[in-house]
Amino acid sequence: MSLTVYNTRTRRLEPFVSQTPGLVKMYVCGVTVYDYCHLGHARSYVVWDVVRRYLEYLGYDVQHVQNITDIDDKILRRAQAEGVPMQVITERYIQACTEDLARLNILPAKDTPRATETIPEIIQLIQRLETLGYAYASGGDVYYAVERFPGYGTLSGRSLEQMQAGASGRVDDEIAHKRHPLDFALWKAAKPGEPAWDSPWGPGRPGWHIECSAMIYKTLGPSIDIHTGGSDLIFPHHENEIAQSEPVTQKPLARYWLHNGFVTVAGEKMSKSLGNFRTIRDVLTEYAPMALRLWILQSHYRQPIEATPPALQAAQSGWHTLQQAVWLGDWDAVPTVPKDDLDPQVRTEFETAMNADFNTPAAVAVLFGVAKQLKRLAHSGNGHRHTPEFQRLWRTLVYLGQTVLGLKFDPPPASTPPQVPDISEEIAALIAQRQEARRQKNYAEADRIRELLAAQGIRLVDKPGGVTEWYRE
Repeated sequence: MSLTVYNTRTRRLEPFVSQTPGLVKMYVCGVTVYDYCHLGHARSYVVWDVVRRYLEYLGYDVQHVQNITDIDDKILRRAQAEGVPMQVITERYIQACTEDLARLNILPAKDTPRATETIPEIIQLIQRLETLGYAYASGGDVYYAVERFPGYGTLSGRSLEQMQAGASGRVDDEIAHKRHPLDFALWKAAKPGEPAWDSPWGPGRPGWHIECSAMIYKTLGPSIDIHTGGSDLIFPHHENEIAQSEPVTQKPLARYWLHNGFVTVAGEKMSKSLGNFRTIRDVLTEYAPMALRLWILQSHYRQPIEATPPALQAAQSGWHTLQQAVWLGDWDAVPTVPKDDLDPQVRTEFETAMNADFNTPAAVAVLFGVAKQLKRLAHSGNGHRHTPEFQRLWRTLVYLGQTVLGLKFDPPPASTPPQVPDISEEIAALIAQRQEARRQKNYAEADRIRELLAAQGIRLVDKPGGVTEWYRE
């Protein structure tokens, strides 16, 4: 089964085929750095990290770009409130975001362009749109004329009549300067005390939407394979990116549009504007980073996920289960487990799940099944921890867990007692006595010994050929 993904633009599952064989150009909408990252950010970036990891597992070279919005009304308001330069705010929260994502074991993007470092490209793009008749200057600003682009609304599935201005939450106080209520700012004239750059329209700064179009073109070219973001970005942000880019390039901005569902609290979307959010660093004071990552992966990325203490606690318990299964094997070998010689059945089940639009809940369930098998084998007799079956399953759990799902296993505590105590001479003798009783058809004695061992937590399993295996329950 080959990889299929749900494309927001076509609203259907499609086979994944990159534009260039072996190469995937992937753009992830990054954060606006005016505050600490919250659980909604955690979900989005864990999800896209796993998408990248799985594509690399399949053999693709993934050119992963994630932008940083470091000029925005919210940043300027924060700087004004604190009485500091804008750069103080942006550098503080860029560093905090970097730290938070690292704790969640999210791979750094291969390029992280900033809006303030892309001003020349932004100006050039706006000029090109103006020349083509898609942009106009008014009142010192420059606006995009949405009625000029016939495909406007295709991504979100709405007509112009159904849309409302200001859906992004960014206040629009220049409605009088627009030709159409949904026209949006590409360039904003400078206001007193705000940072500004010179442009053909006078000093000013870029609008929010134009940044990503310019950064994509600068880092990845005119057309990419995958564009991702939260569902709240479908309209207007991603809709506007398409409108800004495609008239200039005459190519689809992205072949596949992927969007993750919201994190909800009491049924409402978690957001800073509603005041119902929890920051990543706050949550990590109560739960292990990989427990938070596991909580995210146990829901399909397109579905909403409810943030509740019981759900997070269940993920914490699940994380302990996986770690204990890894500790059953050779911890020193964890960093160097190769992709070769994975268990073929487990690998097939895992890939089948991930190929179905990155179905991480099913993939996680496969790994829990492996953990259960490892525990059963390790707690049986006859040295099953050293068998090829155990070793292959253990390597499979470690490789798929850490390489594809990004679960960073912790070393076992130094004080942890041996996970699998060797069989005692007394138990071995009892099993031998029971086998002899069965040979002599003294079933009452055999049952007595079975019950005696069961009282000590030992379960016996009689195999064909007179072989008896035992498990510690």
